[in-house]
Amino acid sequence: MKSNITMRDIANKLGVSSVTVSKALNDKEGVSEELKQKIKALAGEMGYRYNSAAKSIKDGLSKNIGVLIPERFTGMSHSFYLRVYQQISLLLDQYGYFGILNILSNEDEELLNFPRVYSENKVDGIIVLGQISKKYIETVQNMDLPKVFLDFYDEHADIDSIVTDNFYGAYEMTNYLIRNGHRRIAYVGNIYSTSSIQDRYLGYYKSLLEHGMQLDHSLILSDRDDKGKFIDIALPDPLPTAFVCNCDQIAYLLVDKLKLNGYSIPEDCSVVGFDNDIYATLTSPQLTTVEVDIEQMAKSAVKFIMDKIENPHRKFGRVMVQGNIIYRQSARQIDAEDREISST
Repeated sequence: MKSNITMRDIANKLGVSSVTVSKALNDKEGVSEELKQKIKALAGEMGYRYNSAAKSIKDGLSKNIGVLIPERFTGMSHSFYLRVYQQISLLLDQYGYFGILNILSNEDEELLNFPRVYSENKVDGIIVLGQISKKYIETVQNMDLPKVFLDFYDEHADIDSIVTDNFYGAYEMTNYLIRNGHRRIAYVGNIYSTSSIQDRYLGYYKSLLEHGMQLDHSLILSDRDDKGKFIDIALPDPLPTAFVCNCDQIAYLLVDKLKLNGYSIPEDCSVVGFDNDIYATLTSPQLTTVEVDIEQMAKSAVKFIMDKIENPHRKFGRVMVQGNIIYRQSARQIDAEDREISST
């Protein structure tokens, strides 16, 4: 493969001019959005590399985007956010940008300290990945640069956000369980913890309402404390026939606990998750879950931040990305006799 790919090489491949390629790669006007994406995709495939250093001097830009993740969402047990960050970094490369991972420590979040990548002027924009505290949202609002929330939103923040359709995903998952005969269904998640967990709970609740089922507060089970640290999940008595978990990791931990207490999945109860991350396939049996479209969420976040760098007044509001149910072995259909036993 040619090591020094030029704009002319890309132009010849597509049958356009080098000027058109230059405009597309530098997000200038005069090229349709469809052609821009086609040129950028081909540039990535051919191994073209932007001269970031020269362009940053010319434009006064760092050519870096900060990806800010709260400390509680990092570590070996939180693979989801690292997968999202990896996808963001790959997409930023197509724009000639680097993604700088900045872990927001618990202390800095509590003391409302600006992240270092911002205070040291190392980035042109920030993507906040994962729910931050209400007070820290105000700190982010005071950052004088483009910013986007990813995988959460706040009603009082005038900041664009991209989230998966948590409400509809949990609503459809609960509908699926009800269609399969389940009537005593628990929800697992601290509904005061994050906007995602709360929206998934509301989707679960709407499904119950539509099927004429009363909400049983004893079946709303907390999985974490106010700081986001996982806690032991208290099993209700009698056991429900199904559990809707706010994420696959919690479903994984719940299945382990149920097995330790002598229960079989899905024979004694069904367990479903959300995210379709690594825990969905580590769990035995593998989880029926809602798959989050990480690639589309990352694409939207990168496009938004790039557009906002070009035009700081650009607004997108809250954008939801559709997910879909992945059917596996952790949920089963039950009959009237099973329902009667579970209610006694």
